[in-house]
Amino acid sequence: MIEFKILKKSKKSGARLGLLKTAHGEVETPSLVPVATQAVVKTLTSEEAARAGTQILIANTFHLHLKPGEKVIKLAGGIHKFMNWQKPLMTDSGGFQVFSLGFGRDLGVGKILKYFPGGKKEIVVKHQQPKFLKITDRGVWFRSPVDGRKIFLGPKESMKIQKQIGADIVFAFDECTPPMASRDYVEKSLERTHQWAEICIKEKNSSQALFGIVQGSNFKDLRQQSAKFINFLGFDGFGIGGDLGTSKSDTKKILNWVLPHLDEDKPRHLLGIGHPEDIEPIIKNGIDLFDCIAPTHYARRGIAFVDSGRLNMNQSKFLNDKKSLDSKCGCFVCQNYKRNYIFHLFKAKEITGMSLLTFHNLFFMNASIAKIRQKIKMNIA
Repeated sequence: MIEFKILKKSKKSGARLGLLKTAHGEVETPSLVPVATQAVVKTLTSEEAARAGTQILIANTFHLHLKPGEKVIKLAGGIHKFMNWQKPLMTDSGGFQVFSLGFGRDLGVGKILKYFPGGKKEIVVKHQQPKFLKITDRGVWFRSPVDGRKIFLGPKESMKIQKQIGADIVFAFDECTPPMASRDYVEKSLERTHQWAEICIKEKNSSQALFGIVQGSNFKDLRQQSAKFINFLGFDGFGIGGDLGTSKSDTKKILNWVLPHLDEDKPRHLLGIGHPEDIEPIIKNGIDLFDCIAPTHYARRGIAFVDSGRLNMNQSKFLNDKKSLDSKCGCFVCQNYKRNYIFHLFKAKEITGMSLLTFHNLFFMNASIAKIRQKIKMNIA
């Protein structure tokens, strides 16, 4: 189980300073939760992820079920021993894959909608199914992206898999809805998600902490209904999931609808959001934890997060640039390597370039959040 204590509340915003205690250590919140999809932060060792200031990771239930399989992880002594990660760890439920391998894949969209495919605002309607999934009231039939075999995942299966993986915190199985879904689709989906949440609570038979997920898309009454229902069930913490509107302001609006209806003494996790520019606003809205692939995803494509914005290390202008990535950053990359060398690594397609940028981006984001925690302590955030 976990313990969560709010140490300070900001007098200027909804920001909270907290301490989350788990069997594998403590997390100072607010905190980024870097994504370790397949029990690894891509291009880094577990030791390097920790050196970058990472306090807690989130691994992916669906993908670990595909390979190597939860039984292998259990026989290894659980995921902490399997990946040599000594700190706290979460697993998601597989619910995000209902979206990412379903309507998200069909329509080529993410959780925040930047454009409407075909110019239509509502193109997913009640009883509609994705091309590559079948969503039922009992769970979801997937096609394995590895070998094409049929895989069934529902609340019972998700809880069983997550127990064997052995993370400190697990999430209830849900459906992450697409951002262009009609109200009647979202209503039906929410009904299923709430039924699955009740099943997950009944099925949990471990010491793991269980977080329930609030859904409801961009409909105020459905979001509030979901928040009240999930809060009533007595979860150990909360995830705010699903599509989060068409802009950053929509995300803020959704958080304002949801958070007042959740027990303020329990941790709140925003699922799948965490670009550098997102962080301070979501913290000021009252979010304690948030996961995002941004620091690792961008790094592997040559993008460095720096104090002045972003640097694209694929650009030839860096060939003769002898400056560090960021003169204000204290990471070992900025202390020891120059922009011209990192440009060379990407130009030469050397994987070390990806590793160096991943370390830097994680360090940069963790250090930025540490500064925000200090601002909360000083009542200036």
